[in-house]
Amino acid sequence: MSQNETTAAPERRSLRAKPFAKADRIFYRVSTIAANSSIVLVSLILIFLGIRAWPAFESQGIGFVFGSTWNTSVEPIVMQIGPMLWGSILLSILGVLLAVPMAISIAYFIVFMAGKKLGSSVSVLVDLLAALPSIVLGLWGLLVFSPVAADWATMLHDALGFIPIFANSGDNFLRSPFIASWVVAVMIVPIIASITREIFSQLDRELISASLALGAGRWSTFRRVILPTAAGGIVGGVLLGLGRALGETVAIYFVLNLIFDINIFNILEPKGGSVASMIMSKFGEASTAEVSGLMAAGVVLFLVTLFVNMLASYIVAKAQPWRK
Repeated sequence: MSQNETTAAPERRSLRAKPFAKADRIFYRVSTIAANSSIVLVSLILIFLGIRAWPAFESQGIGFVFGSTWNTSVEPIVMQIGPMLWGSILLSILGVLLAVPMAISIAYFIVFMAGKKLGSSVSVLVDLLAALPSIVLGLWGLLVFSPVAADWATMLHDALGFIPIFANSGDNFLRSPFIASWVVAVMIVPIIASITREIFSQLDRELISASLALGAGRWSTFRRVILPTAAGGIVGGVLLGLGRALGETVAIYFVLNLIFDINIFNILEPKGGSVASMIMSKFGEASTAEVSGLMAAGVVLFLVTLFVNMLASYIVAKAQPWRK
């Protein structure tokens, strides 16, 4: 080959292109079947729930979602999940507000402050926390954390009781949304921390080094460089944590009084609830008609959680430019 001749660049092929080799074709088909199976499975679950829930939706109408009465001892029965749906949203929002600062701090420590060995050890511990069963965290919340959190709630009430959100009509601060939201926060911290850690690890280190070289401190660099750059991924992680919190059942059942009444903002009152915990508490003794209502509640929770998770996945994907 002469010096003037050039070798043609190989044709670029996309991973999405159909493969030619036999092994590649088998791998391609298995991956396709697995992906389609997950879609089919989710669809079948939704169809099953929809069929079982339809009688409740038909008899209760839109009031099923927004009403505030659940009475199966009258005719016709009344099944409305408004208080429990609001309770799920309230606990999830409070849990996220508590979890986000902890999760971002953990991710920042792992990526920017800890050495390789220490960072790996902390990452493993965070992943182990994510793997703990809900019932274990629920028991920990009931037996260990609740007495401590009740003292915190008492101090909040004594100092800020004139504010409605910190009011308490009695002297019982156990089994309140305040305590339940802390348990939920512990459950979703690993999710948010893991995603934030991955986002932080992909940031341009030269940009961060330039900020520090110009005299900015760690806090200023975090606030003006790291946080704005990683904001999209962090929001996606927060939404994934929110989706996890919305569907939590067992842990909340252990640490919160399930009272069918709208508790709008009194987070220190020992009453509240969630859709998932209501389903768990009522399902064992439910009549056929009530089972339909509980299935309908499951459909509502399923759709809300699905929407939140899909939105989170979309935001995380948009925040990661290397993912095409």
